[in-house]
Amino acid sequence: MKPAITYLIGLLTMLSCTTSQNPLLVEWNTPFGVPPFDQITESHFMPAFQAAIKEHDREIESITRNADPAGFEKSVAALDYSGKKLQRINLLFNNLQSAHTNAKLQDLARELAPILSKHDDDIMLNAELFARIKHVYDHQAERQFTPEQQRLLEKTFNSFVRNGANLTAEQKEELRTINEKLALLSLKFGDNVLAETNDFKLIISDPVELEGLPQWLIEQAADDAQTAGQPGKWAFTLHKSSWIPFLQYSPRRDLRGKLYKAWMHLGDNNNDFDNKQILAEIASLRLRRANLLGFATHADYVLEVNMAKTPAQVYALLHELWTPALQRARMELGDIKAEIRELGDKVQPASWDWWYYAEKLRQKKFDLSDDVLKPYFKLDNVVQGLFGVARNLYGLQFVPLTDLPVYQNDVIAYEVKEADGAHVCVLYMDFFPRPSKRSGAWMTKYRGQYRENDAKITPIISIVMNFSKPTADTPSLLTLDEVLTLFHEFGHALHGMLSDCTYPKLAGTSVARDFVELPSQIMEKWALTPEVLKTYAVHYQTNTPIPDDLIEKINKSNQFNQGFITVEYLAAALLDMNYHVRTDTALIADVNTFEANVMSGIGLIPEIIPRYRSTYFQHIFSGGYSAGYYSYIWAEVLDADAFEAFKETSLFDPETAISFRRNILERGDTEDPMVLYHRFRGRDPEITPLLKDRGLI
Repeated sequence: MKPAITYLIGLLTMLSCTTSQNPLLVEWNTPFGVPPFDQITESHFMPAFQAAIKEHDREIESITRNADPAGFEKSVAALDYSGKKLQRINLLFNNLQSAHTNAKLQDLARELAPILSKHDDDIMLNAELFARIKHVYDHQAERQFTPEQQRLLEKTFNSFVRNGANLTAEQKEELRTINEKLALLSLKFGDNVLAETNDFKLIISDPVELEGLPQWLIEQAADDAQTAGQPGKWAFTLHKSSWIPFLQYSPRRDLRGKLYKAWMHLGDNNNDFDNKQILAEIASLRLRRANLLGFATHADYVLEVNMAKTPAQVYALLHELWTPALQRARMELGDIKAEIRELGDKVQPASWDWWYYAEKLRQKKFDLSDDVLKPYFKLDNVVQGLFGVARNLYGLQFVPLTDLPVYQNDVIAYEVKEADGAHVCVLYMDFFPRPSKRSGAWMTKYRGQYRENDAKITPIISIVMNFSKPTADTPSLLTLDEVLTLFHEFGHALHGMLSDCTYPKLAGTSVARDFVELPSQIMEKWALTPEVLKTYAVHYQTNTPIPDDLIEKINKSNQFNQGFITVEYLAAALLDMNYHVRTDTALIADVNTFEANVMSGIGLIPEIIPRYRSTYFQHIFSGGYSAGYYSYIWAEVLDADAFEAFKETSLFDPETAISFRRNILERGDTEDPMVLYHRFRGRDPEITPLLKDRGLI
């Protein structure tokens, strides 16, 4: 039966039911079981969460009350398969909270945070449940487990221990309080960043002040002003697709400074959206929780289950890269100062000047600019090029689905199929910024892959971006950096969609934080290779392919500004680590002073600030990357080394591609990540390819 017909039948069935029936609590009779976005309202969530929590509680009770001796299937596996309805609702809610939120959803999130925190703690601190898990763990020598079963057993047991199962009753109560506070504070941190991002707009009324800006940016700003209720003007926002090109091209230093300072002071304006006290409390509570659980610091707690294992290992890598990167950045600063003198600009460069003069140098050295490149990077064409890479590597097909419900009208969907036509997953793609969407780019899921009763449950994956919208005259055109971002998030999507694991806890991207970026970052390697560029880089007006001389300029400029790029990233990674290796549980008295001292201690030059300053560092204070922002560079060691395997054979070598799919993309967390990497590469990763890629040797 065709998906459209199936969906219509399901819709008619649901309409015939009583109006009190909650669409979140019934089977989704939509194509491929995707969420029925068109039937769901905010009022459905709270009763659905309440019912799903009760159902999960009953499932847990059935495990603990089982009269049979504790065994793997009836304890460990049963726990992993429990709570599917709750997870389905929670994934949907959290994804809407990130990609299409509103005041009602935000209020609901604050109301739900302590409820969900308590429910999680009720499971992790359930003594009877832990006793059954521990029994299986303690008697594992008595039976033969598959590697995947062994991994699930170890992860489940360790998860209980890491979440307080061995604490005293008094300590457990303190842990519950900490977890509830952290859930609410993290929500508030992210809400504040979103509010301040939406509140600020640089409004320009005089067209003279648009001097130097490319036409596509001017058109985008006119559309943004229209949306903001200021027709006939131009609005520049704190979305990267707006503020970065403004900084690159506007000769108006005063306006560049105004826009950049608004960005660098997000959450730091001593108003209702200020994040300084919030993040200080988060850092303090995390440390107290780590101490309760027997760890010296929050970083020790986090890293125990990552590839890095210890803070010392992380610092060793970051400092190994810091010295050559800072040296390179100082050389780049010298070039910028020389350019300022040559142009006759009597200024001392500040952080809001770097983008402008670096762009001048890029054009001078390589005759290359985003203004020249963007016409070749029409979003629709880049997407097809991306799909072409996946087809050539893994035989995947992408079939547009026009009959699927979506949560916002410009979200698009595809059915992903194997070369033989077998269904793989559903893929949503959400490209453009809006006030209801947080900034940045990410991959997520509405349903993860797993197996149940020998049947493979296929995933529902989504990637979310914030690219420039099409205007009345121009389609959505990407910058070079945005092209790489799209390939990056699609790499995460491949990790989720090609998963072939049995247990939900181990499937897809549920891997160590410093391993999860390998599939995403290696995808970037294909984006700018001449062979791939020629498949999608076609001028949107003339339909002519990108010329060879322009491809050569792109490749020659790959290492341009890498000192700046590497230093701003490493500064943020070191800032993250310094927050989370603290051993003093007292609140940080002054967050800005703390940050300034960290930057001074590593020798960061004043012309560069960390990629994310503390008060809008969502990765670590409202995301999952606390003591883990280093993961991108750790995984870059892996991806640079892994891509060498393709360079040693060919870009789309079938044997290498199959090995990467079978040993990395399909395996989730079924084995130790270094074991999986060894199986693909045949040896430990080497750092030299990374240093070469970034021009640091």
